[in-house]
Amino acid sequence: MTLLASPAVRRFAPDGPASGPPVLLLHGFASDGPTDWVSTGWPSALTAAGRAVVVPDLPGHGSSPPLADSAPKAVVAELARAVGELSEVDVVGYSLGARLAWELPPLLPVRRLVLGGLSPHEPFGAVDVEAALAFARGGRLPADPLTAVIARMITAPGRNPSALAHCIEGLRREPFTPHAGTITVPTRFIAGQDDPISQGIETLVPLVPGSDLLRVPGDHGATLRGTPFRTTTLTFLTTP
Repeated sequence: MTLLASPAVRRFAPDGPASGPPVLLLHGFASDGPTDWVSTGWPSALTAAGRAVVVPDLPGHGSSPPLADSAPKAVVAELARAVGELSEVDVVGYSLGARLAWELPPLLPVRRLVLGGLSPHEPFGAVDVEAALAFARGGRLPADPLTAVIARMITAPGRNPSALAHCIEGLRREPFTPHAGTITVPTRFIAGQDDPISQGIETLVPLVPGSDLLRVPGDHGATLRGTPFRTTTLTFLTTP
């Protein structure tokens, strides 16, 4: 494994001859590449199948510094710049990673796309960022349930509350408004059967010609960590 800086990008070589393009893995909010992907076995499964793997930390997450502009378009442009030498790539995004991956095909030569745990709406629109930051500074847990969840996420061990709050502000400035025509590559949507975050994901399928939706066991966290998500992704990426 090699690690490059600004943003942090981990690269894993295939175990043998390449069987397809590299796979770019994009993690969720308040997490990082090692937590969502490496520790759950994704690079080892993909490299065993003959695929190179690229695992960045999103700006403001893990080992990556925040961007001055944290709006999704700026973040996606930075991701495309960081891996722009790829002549072709498959992309797997989960949660926030899926929301950002939605906007990657116009900027990168994406061959296939897997979007897991994706909300069809902007989940951060109702977050009280100042209340979450006040909790991070030692204040009381916000009374609003959603803001309380976010406050706990941004103050988890190893997280940077200010950088993550900055990320939320960018998402609020450019809320997710999916339109037909953005994605024209083969796409698979995957959602946990008990995941409230991805409720309504089926409304995105008609926006992407030829796409499909598979539901696997688990809530938002269990789906990411579960074998069915990885298995159906590998099948999709390796089927001619």
